[in-house]
Amino acid sequence: MSRAPSKPPLIALKDVRLADGAVQLFEGVDLALEPRQRAALVGRNGAGKSTLMKIMTGVIIPDSGERFLQPGARSVHVPQEPDITGATLLDYAIAGGAQVWDAESWLGTFDLDPGKTTQGLSGGEIRRAALARAFAEAPDILLLDEPTNHLDVFAIQTLEREILASRAAVLVVSHDRTFLNRITDRCFWLAHRKLRVFDQGFEAFEPWAEKVEAEEEEALRRLSKAIERETYTFYRSITARRTRNEGRARQLDAMRAQKANLMKDQTRGMELVLDSGGVSGKRVVEAKGLSKAFGERVIVKDFSIRILRGDRLAIVGPNGAGKTTLMKLLLGELEPDSGTIILGSGLEAAYLDQARADLRSEQTLWDALTPLGGDQVLVHGQPTHVAAFAKRFMFRENQLRQPVASLSGGERNRLLLARALTKPANLLILDEPTNDLDIETLDLLEEMLEDYDGTLLLVSHDRDFIDRLATSTLGMDGTGRVAEAPGGWTDFNHQYPGFFDRTNPKEPARGGRGAATPQQPKRAAAKLSFKDQRRLDETVQEMTDLPVQIEKLETSLADPALFTRDPKTFEATLKAIDDIRTRLARAEEDWLALEEKREGLG
Repeated sequence: MSRAPSKPPLIALKDVRLADGAVQLFEGVDLALEPRQRAALVGRNGAGKSTLMKIMTGVIIPDSGERFLQPGARSVHVPQEPDITGATLLDYAIAGGAQVWDAESWLGTFDLDPGKTTQGLSGGEIRRAALARAFAEAPDILLLDEPTNHLDVFAIQTLEREILASRAAVLVVSHDRTFLNRITDRCFWLAHRKLRVFDQGFEAFEPWAEKVEAEEEEALRRLSKAIERETYTFYRSITARRTRNEGRARQLDAMRAQKANLMKDQTRGMELVLDSGGVSGKRVVEAKGLSKAFGERVIVKDFSIRILRGDRLAIVGPNGAGKTTLMKLLLGELEPDSGTIILGSGLEAAYLDQARADLRSEQTLWDALTPLGGDQVLVHGQPTHVAAFAKRFMFRENQLRQPVASLSGGERNRLLLARALTKPANLLILDEPTNDLDIETLDLLEEMLEDYDGTLLLVSHDRDFIDRLATSTLGMDGTGRVAEAPGGWTDFNHQYPGFFDRTNPKEPARGGRGAATPQQPKRAAAKLSFKDQRRLDETVQEMTDLPVQIEKLETSLADPALFTRDPKTFEATLKAIDDIRTRLARAEEDWLALEEKREGLG
């Protein structure tokens, strides 16, 4: 779905072509950004999205084609990995020409101290500083490459507000579905070396893209059938042998070339398979009265939780709240100041670290996949050649001897996934797993995790990812409070409205000009949690319905001829009655415990 631009574009590419050695990256790319347009640039890792952005900035010159920038228009690019220089953040923010007061205001909007040194910044601080500088320069065109990486949910929400309030035309590469849904009104889809335009926001993009891919698959199927028929006619038909001519031969060659070209464009996805290994004990982690502080900074205070086999627990909160610290406490890697932690039996853990600390930039991809040397990777107990294993994660054989430092952010994250998934694990710990991954890879990761029957502990700021996967969510507000709600990010906010207000005061848009008054968090009511109340309601319903079911089944057994006539039905009915009685006894026990708990809350 596309249309001609209704306004003169601020920036445009026309018939752009670019090759990387023998590999053709783009063929005939046309792209135009109109004033105040907010567009997503979508495509798989390796499709060339970042390269295309650099062509738009003029950093990379294409092999052919034209780049147009409206005279006087100012374009600002925030790359995937910004380089923060200067003595202080203010020095960095004004280096592009922004006025001091604008730079200070925008740094404040992204919760940064202008006087802070640029040394030793966290990933989130680097990203926020780059965004603050970009907005402070008041651009007409804003090019953002993975802007939500390393940002917490609240910084992402601030970015959403500022983009929607901005007068700039925005082109963004991102894997964050919720972010894209909220800000975009057009999509550019880069696939198979070409760019398609979809004249709606990302919320409607995926159904359209699936339809386009289905139509292309059908076209390839029809072409294959046509080649089969033509080949049979050309080589086997007696009539054809008499009337065979060069024109028909050229037509068959052209059809084969067309099919080869289409087959080359069929992108092979990753092969994600996770072996949950041996079954762990039913209790994975039990923490009671957990407290931890570093000096005056309280991470958790008097926190208790029980994590059972098969739970998928997400931990959310602002950067610096202590999410990774809490994860390490629960895994027994860090000693609490008080309280107890009991780990279950038979745990086999795999860890995906957001800092990618396990990867050394100087080591090659081959060495990273074979830390013990050799040319084999042990995958779920079976030796596999390193090249074959790397291919499952979309790495080419000629990349195996390249240093890790040369890999893109998405490729490094795929490498970490490859290493984490080589061994069986019934406990999977994922710390910011979605950074730099494309949306299709995220889909594969989600599908794998949905089928995973082990236990998952997840730290993430990707709201859609959490909503799709989490069975329970822990919120941390950075003051030591921790709350739990069943479900994902959306469910947590419904159950605990205002929980994060103390650490996330609502900022006005337009660079934070104006005062914002933080709302005080609501005091928790002395009542059962949502999870307990739901179970209490279930027990009441079960204690009403299950005796009726037992009575009906016992009536059917009253027939004296049933056992002789149909012994299988007789045995099945007896088993069903036993199962229902077990459920009824459990419901009665749970009802009694929950009623006592409710009375204790008073």
